[in-house]
Amino acid sequence: MKKEDINVCIMRVAGTNCDAETKRAFDDLGVKAEVVHSNEIVKKRNLLDYSALIFPGGFSHGDYVRAGAIWAKEALAKIGDDLKEFVEEERPILGICNGFQVLVEIGLLPGFEGIAEYPEAALATNTPIGYHCSWVYVRHENSGKCIFTRKVAKGKVLRIPVAHAEGRFVLPKENENRYLEKLYGNDQLVFRYCAENGEPANGQYPINPNGAFHDIAGICNPAGTVFGLMPHPERSYYGWQLPDWTRRERTLTYGDGRLIFESVVEYLTKKF
Repeated sequence: MKKEDINVCIMRVAGTNCDAETKRAFDDLGVKAEVVHSNEIVKKRNLLDYSALIFPGGFSHGDYVRAGAIWAKEALAKIGDDLKEFVEEERPILGICNGFQVLVEIGLLPGFEGIAEYPEAALATNTPIGYHCSWVYVRHENSGKCIFTRKVAKGKVLRIPVAHAEGRFVLPKENENRYLEKLYGNDQLVFRYCAENGEPANGQYPINPNGAFHDIAGICNPAGTVFGLMPHPERSYYGWQLPDWTRRERTLTYGDGRLIFESVVEYLTKKF
């Protein structure tokens, strides 16, 4: 597939607020991206006309019930069959922050055995409780399975911001160790919160900004084509988005978040 033939669907509903930044990232890479309301997908569009699907950040439907839950049920009811086909055809699906919460609620992540009937994980209320917005460091733990991070060397530390109140990744207590082993065994663990030097956060706040189990900041499905993360790569795409850009001797053209968007575009150009 040529770059100019790639068409990315950035889906939105009431409450999403990071769709424009996400579109701008793909625009910069020379890829066509559209911000499309979920109702329009159902009434006027076909999800399968798109090369990739993005669930952006924000507070979908006000995050009532729990973060991402309403959008997830809506998506399953209206485009569930198309989502299943998207996954089967190994088309990329990315969930950023609220989008990660949606993918977990849908059952696409961790997705150990495909789309789960019930969520296999959760993004729970932050510990300490409250909305947390800051720049954090995440260490890349994936060995190559995740198609969204193939341009990121294993062990590389990225600097990306978080902004959420429900980002604490948890697994069911009765399956916690078994599921963690699966994440490692299937190469599904992608990002963990860490110190600037790459040392594990070990749950320490604010290095781990939400109390996430095992410092988990992002995971993918067993095929590596569905990826969810709590940090916002679209907010660290350009160098001028960095919080200290005015204090640098040389302003960086791009930030670490660009690597994620570059990776998925490269995957599409080679795979299809």
